Amino acid sequence: MQEARKLADYITKRPKPKGIDVLCGLKHFAIITYAVPADRFKGLFPARFKLDVVEIDGQEMGLISVVPFIDVDFTSAVFPLPKFTMGQTNYRIYIIDTKTGERCVWFLGTTLDSWTLAVPRYLWNLPWHSGEVNFDCVLNKSTGLYEKYHMETSSSWAKASVDIVQSESDEIVFDGFPDAESALVYLTHPLAGFYYRRDNKVGTYRVWHKELKVKPAKLKSANFKLLSDLGIVEQAEQHTPYSVLVEPINEFTIYLPPTIVE
Repeated sequence: MQEARKLADYITKRPKPKGIDVLCGLKHFAIITYAVPADRFKGLFPARFKLDVVEIDGQEMGLISVVPFIDVDFTSAVFPLPKFTMGQTNYRIYIIDTKTGERCVWFLGTTLDSWTLAVPRYLWNLPWHSGEVNFDCVLNKSTGLYEKYHMETSSSWAKASVDIVQSESDEIVFDGFPDAESALVYLTHPLAGFYYRRDNKVGTYRVWHKELKVKPAKLKSANFKLLSDLGIVEQAEQHTPYSVLVEPINEFTIYLPPTIVE
């Protein structure tokens, strides 16, 4: 059983941006999470990190999330520079950094729909891949809920599609956690990410954001080819997620450049 956590204990003051740090809005932000047996994650990240397991029905499970969104007003957090808009999908596993004790995420990689992909992919060696990302969403202005949420990504690395819908009756239920707030801290508030760079070194970067005002949703359909290709979540399992959370828009600060873990 995961321990009880209060979001107030994890909200920090925003570190002052400098240099090439980035500010961006994340529109149509969704977190589609799957719980699968812990042994499916073996070999995906270095020994420094351990899976942040959740016990469900007496079995240790790892959680992995697919996080699609549109970067809007993507720009420098310091200087008055042009703003960009681009579709993006992140694939992240919830882990613990045994060196620091911090709960964080391990990125399998990212698809990005933008010519600016060249910077993270080639300059910083991030595991970012090209993809054509399309959203077709209808948000009910009076309720703030999605009547329609469709995302589709064409990509040789991680072809994907997902359909989500919301209603007033949707509930948040998180097996393996003492309460919903503890689960939301786990799912929405990791601020450090690690990954294998394209040169196989381990890289990291940090983000900052306020409390995410996510609401529950239901999954109508999903097809995440990367998860089935890697044997983490089989196609038949992708229709029954652990949880689906959505927020129409939020704001992140991304601290750059990424660094190499020694």
